[in-house]
Amino acid sequence: QVQLVESGGGLVQAGGSLRLSCAASGRTFSTSAVGWFRQAPGKERDFVVSISWPGRRTYYADSVKGRFTISRDNAKNTVFLQMNTLKPEDTAVYYCAARKGPDPSNEEYEYDYWGQGTQVTVSS
Repeated sequence: QVQLVESGGGLVQAGGSLRLSCAASGRTFSTSAVGWFRQAPGKERDFVVSISWPGRRTYYADSVKGRFTISRDNAKNTVFLQMNTLKPEDTAVYYCAARKGPDPSNEEYEYDYWGQGTQVTVSS
């Protein structure tokens, strides 16, 4: 079993930056790929980025390439999402998710554990 807790969301102006954290507990996290997804109001949840275990491979959605960076500190069971050059269309609830396998994935159904989400709001 893995519990995930996101933090770091907030309100930021367009062009600004935020750093999200996903803190995990549970032994299986040590072999888990982790992904970030987001859901804007009235829209479906979309893939943002995923990182493998132990962190050599990453997979980004085209919409965030070059602006967002995912990383993980395995000693601290934490995954980070550095978000730069934020745009109003990045406004959403951001969810951290972990899957039982080590390979990154952009598919929601492949993730077994989810956090409660953290709100990111980008004003224009």
